[in-house]
Amino acid sequence: MSTIGTGRAIALVARREFRTQVGKRSFLISNLITLVVIVGGIIAYSIFSGNGQPSSSSVGLVGDQSIAATIAAVGDAAGAPVDVEQVADAQTARDRVTSGDLDAALVPGDGGSYTAITASELGATLQSILQTAVTEQARAAALVAVGVDPAEIAARTADAVVTVSAIDPPDPERGQRVALSMIAVILLYGQILLFGMYVAMGVVEEKSSRVVELLLSTLRPMQLLWGKIFGIGAVGLAQMTVYGVVGVATGLATGTLTITGAALGTLASVLGWFVLGYLFFAVLYAAGGSLVSRQEDVSSTTTPLTLLIMAMFFSAIFSINNPDNTLIATLSWIPPFSAILMPLRIASGVATPLQIVTTVVLMILATALLSAVAARIYQRSILRVGRTVGWREAFARQ
Repeated sequence: MSTIGTGRAIALVARREFRTQVGKRSFLISNLITLVVIVGGIIAYSIFSGNGQPSSSSVGLVGDQSIAATIAAVGDAAGAPVDVEQVADAQTARDRVTSGDLDAALVPGDGGSYTAITASELGATLQSILQTAVTEQARAAALVAVGVDPAEIAARTADAVVTVSAIDPPDPERGQRVALSMIAVILLYGQILLFGMYVAMGVVEEKSSRVVELLLSTLRPMQLLWGKIFGIGAVGLAQMTVYGVVGVATGLATGTLTITGAALGTLASVLGWFVLGYLFFAVLYAAGGSLVSRQEDVSSTTTPLTLLIMAMFFSAIFSINNPDNTLIATLSWIPPFSAILMPLRIASGVATPLQIVTTVVLMILATALLSAVAARIYQRSILRVGRTVGWREAFARQ
């Protein structure tokens, strides 16, 4: 019979499990590498993507610079900025284009025409911008020649525009929300599966080495079970928190993430749903581990749990681009699918506060119910050394 209070006993076991996991050299090295990859990947993406800003083209202009403003204005209107700079002469323009200092150069010809000098070929977008600018410049000159003020023409036609009224306008934040959803799904899948297996392997290790018999001379089975679950879960939660905080902070610092509220909300939901999803599966993995006496037999009793987690993962992956379809919206209410699908829907901005609260309550109730059953299996099987106890036999003993 235990001589230690339940709360203190669970805390002692949890502290032991936490220190054992974080004290491993492999754990520290792998997490350091992961953090370097996260930070390096986000920085690299920020550099090579230009933080979502359109890249500008550089164009040299020989002679009269009056067309420079027109080229810049047309480029801005087309969403392809053009930097125009003065070049002394045609030969200098050729040299700078050849060296790659300029993307193209304009050399004036007869009758308002220009020759565009380029290294190999002129991109379609830049060619369209230059052609439009030259045409506009020629048109303005022609109007002035016949006594018409181009500024007056522009003022009188300023209101002749097309206004777009989209029935379903695109979400400018959709790309970032999809990325957040993908990261949330992958993190939750990996962490729930990994730390659930840690629980099962830990139970089998103690059982096969007979350490559990020594521990149970002082502790109750439930104290040992929950201490192990809480200790290993704390490692997983700390790990996810570090990954999430570093990732979000790097994304915000580099400008890769601009939806601060959504990013922080997704991080909070991922951490909260990890706790719920982990607890749901951890007690089942512990029960599965208690049914066997050898490490190599763990998969025989935990495969159904692994397949269920994989089903949750693939259902989320296939709905990344459409998280509000009927099937996913329905599955997200059902534990344990809620653990992965709800963070996805929260990141996508389609989850309502009512659904969030309700699914949390349903997940807690489902976890409590299964925990009672799985804990009984663990309690009755943990000291049974020898052959593997099947799930059907374990449930029959209830």
